[in-house]
Amino acid sequence: MRTEARLFTGVAAFFAVTAAGYGWFSHEPAGTAALTVAFLMASLVAFFLRVQYRKRGPRAQDRDDAEVQDTAGPLDFFPPHSPWPVVTALGAVVLALGIVYGLWLALIGFGVLAAAVLGLVLQYAGRDAQRSSSPGGEADSSHRASSTSTRSP
Repeated sequence: MRTEARLFTGVAAFFAVTAAGYGWFSHEPAGTAALTVAFLMASLVAFFLRVQYRKRGPRAQDRDDAEVQDTAGPLDFFPPHSPWPVVTALGAVVLALGIVYGLWLALIGFGVLAAAVLGLVLQYAGRDAQRSSSPGGEADSSHRASSTSTRSP
């Protein structure tokens, strides 16, 4: 992830220089704000990628001496199904309709949207702790092998 972090750091630097130059020469607040937000979003992605690189170390794609075989094996956990994206969309629609029709509907939509986003984020939060604390040796390993369905070619 080191390469991606450097790429997004470069994008963030570009937007910072562009926002400063645009704000200095144009004196127009909307474009300056848009470029500043673009700078902040690119900075956030670059920060996340740097933290992940420091936490997990270099991947095979980051090493010059890596072979194709180094990337083989299970990739990660991908959830099989989730109701939360549909609930999130429903909350966004109700919130948008509430902006048009009244504050009471917007508050309901905001509540549904907040609960859905929280459910989406925390849906699999305790998955690793639950799997490592479950008793049973052989049955647990067979469950673990069946739940990993995505493999690298």
